[in-house]
Amino acid sequence: SQVIKKNDLLEYIDSGVNINDVGGLENLKKWLIKRDKSWLSSAKRYGLPSPKGVLLTGVPGCGKSLVAKAISSMWHLPLLRFDVSKVFNMYVGNSESNMREAIKMAEAISPCILWIDEIEKGFSGLGGSGDSGTSSRIFGTFLSWMQEKTKPVFVVATANNIAGLPSEMMRKGRFDEIFFIDLPTLNERKQIFKVHLESRLKEPDVVGDFVINDESLLHLAELTEGFGGAELEQIVIMGLFDAFAGDRSITMLDFENAIKNTVPLSVTQSEQIRSIRQWANIRAVAATTQEDRLEYNKHNEDEKPEDKPSGDGYGDNESDIKDNRGGRTLDF
Repeated sequence: SQVIKKNDLLEYIDSGVNINDVGGLENLKKWLIKRDKSWLSSAKRYGLPSPKGVLLTGVPGCGKSLVAKAISSMWHLPLLRFDVSKVFNMYVGNSESNMREAIKMAEAISPCILWIDEIEKGFSGLGGSGDSGTSSRIFGTFLSWMQEKTKPVFVVATANNIAGLPSEMMRKGRFDEIFFIDLPTLNERKQIFKVHLESRLKEPDVVGDFVINDESLLHLAELTEGFGGAELEQIVIMGLFDAFAGDRSITMLDFENAIKNTVPLSVTQSEQIRSIRQWANIRAVAATTQEDRLEYNKHNEDEKPEDKPSGDGYGDNESDIKDNRGGRTLDF
């Protein structure tokens, strides 16, 4: 971290996030577990190269950045955040040297995790007018390093706007795998609620008669079809604010009211979600296991009409939210 402090291209992150803080995404977790310690000499006995990295795409607010932080804790490696926009400099030649310096610094600290959040924004100027080829050269330097690097620097790149991702980044050999993180399934929503409720409900006078069990988690999960992980966290926070304002214990009604007052991302950005799911069906692997997806579909088929969520936002969009999941089925 002392090396990082001398240069603002990279930022050392003390994540404090455990893999158990990530609800669901079991397929992605299995993939990461298999690659843990693969940068050590014991992996060389199997003729394995150090893992290059992973590209996490998907619906905004569904855990991509959280996963990046969790990998650091899971693998017990330092986490460096690389803001590509800081590479670009008004003086000719400085931008290229900045990229080389950032790469050199990451390799000096390796083994480590290099996290590039919203990578599509960092290279958004490619081919633009007035660029004079600088962005393309910097991008080329980065891609060449990704393809040829031998030092154990594991790149975790996240992307929301897949339309802004250059096709060169998708080629085999750059990233070990491309994952798609979709809106959470029923089981994943139960897990996410469990994480946030257990982390916050510590005081007996706040908990009151509220019980965190399979019944209460299932009830909350069934009411939040189409909600993203970040939205589920906000549901818990909003409910707790109501209890706090009333100086009383939390109740299920507090969370139910918070849900009723929230219009989820699946409604406000339905077209964008449909588009990135179609993209992911060809180019990315689902972060959710096939078993979880099948169980989720079966629950939807068994659900009675009167049990389905009603009110603002669902209607014609409901089948899209539930049935057209993104990402190829490939379990690890």
